[in-house]
Amino acid sequence: MIYTGYADFWYRDVPLPERAAKFAALGIDEIDVWAWRSKGSQMDELFAACREHNVVLADTFDETPGSLTDANDHLLCLDRWAETLEHAQRWGVRRLFMFSEQIELAPSANTRHPSLSHIQGYAKPASRNYTLMQKYANLIEGIHKVLALVEKTEIAVWFESLNNYHLHGDITCTTQDMAADLVRRINHPQFRLAVDCYHQQRTAGNLIQGLRDHAGLYDTVHIADVPTRGEPGTGELNFINIAKTLRELNYDGNGQSRIGMEFYVAPNAEAGAFERTKQLFER
Repeated sequence: MIYTGYADFWYRDVPLPERAAKFAALGIDEIDVWAWRSKGSQMDELFAACREHNVVLADTFDETPGSLTDANDHLLCLDRWAETLEHAQRWGVRRLFMFSEQIELAPSANTRHPSLSHIQGYAKPASRNYTLMQKYANLIEGIHKVLALVEKTEIAVWFESLNNYHLHGDITCTTQDMAADLVRRINHPQFRLAVDCYHQQRTAGNLIQGLRDHAGLYDTVHIADVPTRGEPGTGELNFINIAKTLRELNYDGNGQSRIGMEFYVAPNAEAGAFERTKQLFER
């Protein structure tokens, strides 16, 4: 099993480039970083630090990719994806995440109202009113267009559904079932499903059945407990049974499957969290 460290969730008390050494010291040699565009020059610094400490900057995404469900956004999507692929190849990134819509941060004013404090982002408004069928058709067409660019590289695209609890607006793909349907329809070797336990529980639950139904479509399972997005065992999800199901499915049969540790860790608690995660999934 390969464990991916999430730089935006771990070691937040030190600058981003310094986190590579921290992960390396734990024996974590693949890291993920969110929203590469807003990181600016820190991305080049992080890449240099990763090379120095034999860590791979494995996964990322662009936070301004346009919305694939909006046909009028497709030219923007292609421009942004072309730029992302260029940077990803330079940094040695192996996988890029894709969502149905661009998600924008919630207005800061909302965070001052307790009743809205759970809202973290909104889907970018569409340029016109689409039916769900039209949005789905646009999404499939847009993915094919992006994959025509991706095919020129060795990078994989992981499609992920997002929750509609703390992400609001018109988000099309909010369940693993819909994301898996897209992966099956597209049927492209560089297009895979990303299973996210936190997002799925927030929106639809049915995690274990989804793992069984979509086995073979995914190479990564992101873990974080609900409701705080903390370490497994701190909330309502039964990660013992989730881990048992993955073993029954021979999820890591080739030794290349991933557990994405996309959960918040308190400073100086990272080593313990990593050990507990390994014990959970390697029983």
